Amino acid sequence: MPGGYLGIDVGSVSTNVVVTGEAGEVLRQVYLRTRGNPIGVLQEGLRQMAAELPPGFKIHGCGTTGSARQLAGVIAGADVVKNEITAHATATAALVPGVRTIIEIGGQDSKIILLRDGLVTDFAMNTVCAAGTGSFLDQQAARLGIAIRDLGPIALKSSAPVRIAGRCTVFAESDMIHKQQLGHRIEDILYGLCEALVRNYLNNVARGKGIAAPIAFQGGVASNVAIRRAFAEALGHELIIPPHHDVMGAAGAALLARAAVWERQQETRFLGFGAAERHFEATSFECEHCPNHCEVVNIVGDGQLLTRWGHRCPRWDLHATAAD
Repeated sequence: MPGGYLGIDVGSVSTNVVVTGEAGEVLRQVYLRTRGNPIGVLQEGLRQMAAELPPGFKIHGCGTTGSARQLAGVIAGADVVKNEITAHATATAALVPGVRTIIEIGGQDSKIILLRDGLVTDFAMNTVCAAGTGSFLDQQAARLGIAIRDLGPIALKSSAPVRIAGRCTVFAESDMIHKQQLGHRIEDILYGLCEALVRNYLNNVARGKGIAAPIAFQGGVASNVAIRRAFAEALGHELIIPPHHDVMGAAGAALLARAAVWERQQETRFLGFGAAERHFEATSFECEHCPNHCEVVNIVGDGQLLTRWGHRCPRWDLHATAAD
C-alpha cells in the first residue's frame, strides 16, 4: 500500500499542506490563504489533500509547524510539532545539499538561517516591520493597480532604478508617490522598490550575520524574479531557489515527522483526514490567579476540551482543576 508523511504549516498569511514519499520527495502540496481562520482553512487543506491522494494511500506520520503549529497539531494529531526555523532548515538541507545560508521571506515575516555541516548555527527573524516582507510588495502593487505576479517581470525592464526609502512602509509609499510625480517610469520605481526590500532585509534581519554561499532563497517572495536579481546583485552571489520553495516549512514538518516515527518505532498519532469534518473551536481567557495574567487558550473538539496552552504553571493543565 502506498504511503508517505504529512506536513502542515499554518501561518498568518498562508496554510500549506504537503505529503512527502518514503524517500522525502514532495508528492502533493496544497497552498491556501489563512484569512484569519486557521481552523477552517486547515480543515479545507486536509480535504483538498485527501482528494489529491490515490485511494488507499496511508499517512505514516504527521508534523506541524508555523505560528499556529500547536493548534494544527491538536486538530490533525501530530507526531511532532516544531518551530519554523527547524522545519525550514530541515527541508532546505535535504533539498539543497551543502546550503549555508537560508533567506526566507513570507507574507508577514522574514528570517535568515545559517547552517554549517547541516546544523543550524544562528538565525534571526523579523515579525515587526512589514517593509521586509511580501505584504510590503502586495500593498504597493495594489496601490499601483498591478497584479503581484506581474510586479517582477515589469521591474526587470528597468534601466535606471530609482532609490526608494524602504525602512518603513509609510515612507516607502510616500517616496514612491514623489518619484511618480517627478515622472520616473513605473518599471524604475518597481525595481527600486525591490532593491528597498532587499536593503531592509540585509540591514535588519541579516545584520551582523555571516552570509555565505550556497544561499537558498525561499518563501512566497522567492517567486518574484526581480527580488531574486536584487538579492544576487546585493550579495554578489546567485541564489538557489529550491523546488517547492513556497511550502518549505510544511515539507520540513513532513521530514521531521518521518524521523520522529522512525525513532519511536510506533504507529502514527495522525487522526486521519476525517479531522476535516469535526467541529473545533478555540476560546481564550485571562487567568487572574497571579500577576502573570496568562492568556489561556482552550481547544474544544466536538464539545470536548482537547488541550490548553498559554499558561506558565500547571494550574490549567487538563489533569488539574481551578482549585489546585
